[in-house]
Amino acid sequence: MNSEALNALDQAVAIARERAAGRVPVVGVAGPQGSGKTTLVAAYAAAHRDAAHFSLDDLYLPAGYRRLIAQSVHPLFATRGPPGTHNLLQLNETLDELQEADAGAQTFLPAFDKVSDNPVHAARKPVFRGKPSVILVDGWCLGALAQADEALAAPVNALEADEDKDAVWRKEINANLAGAYQLTFGRLDAIVALQAPSFEIIQEWRCEQEAGLLGRALAEADRARIARFIQHFERITRHMMSGGRRADIEVQLDEERNVTEIRRTAS
Repeated sequence: MNSEALNALDQAVAIARERAAGRVPVVGVAGPQGSGKTTLVAAYAAAHRDAAHFSLDDLYLPAGYRRLIAQSVHPLFATRGPPGTHNLLQLNETLDELQEADAGAQTFLPAFDKVSDNPVHAARKPVFRGKPSVILVDGWCLGALAQADEALAAPVNALEADEDKDAVWRKEINANLAGAYQLTFGRLDAIVALQAPSFEIIQEWRCEQEAGLLGRALAEADRARIARFIQHFERITRHMMSGGRRADIEVQLDEERNVTEIRRTAS
């Protein structure tokens, strides 16, 4: 992760410290799939050993629980990622524990096994030792604002048009975002938002990630699967890209994820 992005995160940490007024500050790093938010947070934590960090991706609800939501609300909730598929209670409890930790504390951090599609067993969770100087949380929708009801009527892609004809799924996501997620986002003292140059590049970034994980070139079937997956996030991602989010520092990226501009928003 380049120094410009780390500098932006440093700025956000300074803002958060001022707002926290003595308690351990919490900084969110938002950005679409493949934008490098987890890499940025990890690079910062490597340089600041007293920085605790975890991801929204570590807080997915178990597969069985999501299946129950899919059965009772809408089938698309079986796919992890959109608002309504995270364990916000655990997120808030983890923030509480880290903010109350003393020098001798050992705090278990959340972790999720994407292979088994379930949270990591308690015995294998990472542990943060001591009192953190800052808590960093990365997540694709951190700071996102809910949309107006009328904006939900028209589908934004084939997934919504074909599999959410009555807008039940997107309305429930929006209700989650307007309610419990806003309360949780309110605990973030500052937010850095990584901005993609276009929505279209996000699929390519995701494909690069998957190819790296698989250790091979992607087949057409892989690309089709990824394209469908990205559609689960398209509505909120486009909304955030057009300003439907809270952010203190905006980091504009080019197609190669190089920083082209850093903007501090009016607070």
